[in-house]
Amino acid sequence: MKPIALAASAALLLAGTPATFAQDAMSFFVTSVGLGDGANLGGLEGADAHCQQLAEAAGATGQWHAYLSAEGVNARDRIGSGPWTNVKGEVVANSIDELHGDSNNITKATALTETGGTVAGRGDEPNQHDILTGSNADGTLSSGNTCGDWTLNGEGTAMVGHHDRMGPEDLATGKSWNAAHPSRGCGQEALIGTGGNGYFYCFRVE
Repeated sequence: MKPIALAASAALLLAGTPATFAQDAMSFFVTSVGLGDGANLGGLEGADAHCQQLAEAAGATGQWHAYLSAEGVNARDRIGSGPWTNVKGEVVANSIDELHGDSNNITKATALTETGGTVAGRGDEPNQHDILTGSNADGTLSSGNTCGDWTLNGEGTAMVGHHDRMGPEDLATGKSWNAAHPSRGCGQEALIGTGGNGYFYCFRVE
């Protein structure tokens, strides 16, 4: 092989290395697609399976859980101990306390999907910044705000967070990544009408 060809091949190999490394190191993402049935995710088990499927399809390893609370279950207790990084290798939080404190690094620019896509936020059309959590700001259960523990697609409410940390008013709740406000309902149209699309956060547990 000629020297020029060898150099070109080496350059291509090196160019692909960072992306591969980041994909394997990823331990946090926002689902690129929901399940399409509103907040009926098939319970925590169904939501976890969705995270696992998306992660594996993207080439990520490990066990994945959805950041969702349910009756008797707190989201903060389901996701391991950190640190967590997105597909680009950017750290969003080093620990549970940091994740639920003021110094976490969850923003529109870092809360990427498993494929590296940016989720539409406030100011985009359509706005899809409502991320299902069912949780309070500290990661504990927001009682009555889990759409029947993620089995309902009609009446009810789900607590959502804003991945872009933006709201209609300059309030702490509007800037919360995990506890901004309850949804209008549990159906797909209700979630879209509030400013979401049935997305949720996924974290690698191990």
